[in-house]
Amino acid sequence: MNLNERDEVFLAEMGITPLWHLRSAPAQAEDAQDPVQPDEVQAGTAVVPALRAPAPAIIPPPPRDPAWGEIPRTTAPPPPAWTPPAPAPVEEEQGDSAEAIAAMDWDELRTAIARCTRCGDCAGRKPVYGAGAIDARWLVAAGATSAADEQAGMPLAGEAGKLLDNMLAAVDLARGRDVYVTSLVKCRPSSANGGDRAPTAEEAAACRPFLERELALTGAGVVLTLGQIAANGLLGQPLQEPLAGSRGKAHTLGKAALVATLHPGELLRRGGDKALAWADLCRARALDAGQRR
Repeated sequence: MNLNERDEVFLAEMGITPLWHLRSAPAQAEDAQDPVQPDEVQAGTAVVPALRAPAPAIIPPPPRDPAWGEIPRTTAPPPPAWTPPAPAPVEEEQGDSAEAIAAMDWDELRTAIARCTRCGDCAGRKPVYGAGAIDARWLVAAGATSAADEQAGMPLAGEAGKLLDNMLAAVDLARGRDVYVTSLVKCRPSSANGGDRAPTAEEAAACRPFLERELALTGAGVVLTLGQIAANGLLGQPLQEPLAGSRGKAHTLGKAALVATLHPGELLRRGGDKALAWADLCRARALDAGQRR
């Protein structure tokens, strides 16, 4: 009920005090703007809001990094995926290296030849070592070990070896005194039926460091190659290259002079070629004499 000023005065005269007034319109409007929420409860005549967890504050994202074009991370990046370490390289079973062979003495060289696995023709083979003067004027090299060499245990054995000894004697040289005789390929290359065969380029290249070390240890000033395989293998030419291309001229192998001639086994089959071999021997003797002046 609304009371005017007259009614209030009248009631005050009657001792009815204090007087209670209805809320004013602005207060009612304010209450209308703040209605009671459903989760508020009535406690007596007062409206008590229910307890409510405060809403989390909204954190704005960090600004973009203009240098990277992406939002910078506020936490550490995840660790990289684990990658197993690469296995240590396994040394190939290829025997001693050429560098190691080049530093060997006579005993070490013989041991290295015995244990060699530098090519695929070593399994089950019996190597034939060089023989002769270890302080030599000439080094005589055949192409490959033969069955006769393997059986005798020395290079250039059999009838071919006898002819070689005669050839050396013709120029006042001898095995064991001033000539060291060896083969480029130390193990006998054999065919499927067990016979001798020509060595492969791989086999010749694998054995070459041994012959080069033999040459260095003997100190020979002249190398006389016997046959096509020895000449081409030491001159770095295809093994099938005809010997005629290397004969009749002087070559070098390291610090030594190299002369190519026919293999004694060929001379036994073609006696008419002995004149060619004699010319080669004379050329080698002249080179040796020129070095000794």
